[in-house]
Amino acid sequence: MAIKLRSLLLAFTLGVLAGLSHAETLVVMVSSESGTAYTTAIDVLTQALEAGGTPRDAIAHWSVAEWRDKRHLAMPRIYVALGTQAAAALAESQTGAPVLAALLPRLSFERILRQNGRKASKQLSAIFLDQPLSRQVALIRAALPQAKRVGVLWGPESKAKGPLLRSLAEINGLQLVEAEFKPETGGFPDLRPVLATSDVFLAMADPQVFNSGTIQNLLLATFRAKLPMVAFSPAYVRAGAWLSLHVMPEQVGLQIAPWVHEVLQGRSLPDQPLESNDFEVSVNEHVGRSLNLKADTAGLRLQLRRLEQLP
Repeated sequence: MAIKLRSLLLAFTLGVLAGLSHAETLVVMVSSESGTAYTTAIDVLTQALEAGGTPRDAIAHWSVAEWRDKRHLAMPRIYVALGTQAAAALAESQTGAPVLAALLPRLSFERILRQNGRKASKQLSAIFLDQPLSRQVALIRAALPQAKRVGVLWGPESKAKGPLLRSLAEINGLQLVEAEFKPETGGFPDLRPVLATSDVFLAMADPQVFNSGTIQNLLLATFRAKLPMVAFSPAYVRAGAWLSLHVMPEQVGLQIAPWVHEVLQGRSLPDQPLESNDFEVSVNEHVGRSLNLKADTAGLRLQLRRLEQLP
């Protein structure tokens, strides 16, 4: 009898432990890669969700391959797609739960929507890596108050931003000096007129223009022309751009968390994608000394935040 009772107690205990180990998964994060940016965003998001009352064992993190294998095992309240590959995989699937994409540029998200015949909605929304054009123009005005002409090289995807950037430039007393990259006619145009007549070069994120195969030549060209480049990635600052305006992975994680909480509380994602609500300014001081330029990155960040009335 005692043996039977102990067996029943053991079975009950194992059953409870099994139930605990299979707690409901509320949030599934699917990441495109395993790099530092992804792990940082995941760690910060997980900590923020825990602080808001979501148990850690209700949060899962899978690679895209793992998601394809395990998706039938969980029915989360929300998916968080980190990176372009993850966003594309979830967008082409019937997930059932809403998907919030992050750590991807606007152009990538818009391409994913087109490829899947979808529109941004409460079921598929995003937080973009890109900084708003208004913030980029404001950085130029703050960092280079004497600048009047801004050089731009448009690519096949980024050229759609032309009308808005021209309008913002005019409002801020700036003039664009433009050239266009046309892959169908052999690629890069002659940039000498742009470099010779501009006071600053604004790099616009476009994978056909700014990539690992072109950036060194573009940076060298602007440096030889003694033209500061304002870029969109700290990696470009390390490579030779003067300034960069960008969002950090931990800032992305913190911006995602409130929207995940909203969904877990029974509310919806925003039906329109969001710009990043925080950012950093990086500087290459060596390039700055070569160009006789100085930049107080903390001061510039504070100035931009005050301009947008951000907390």
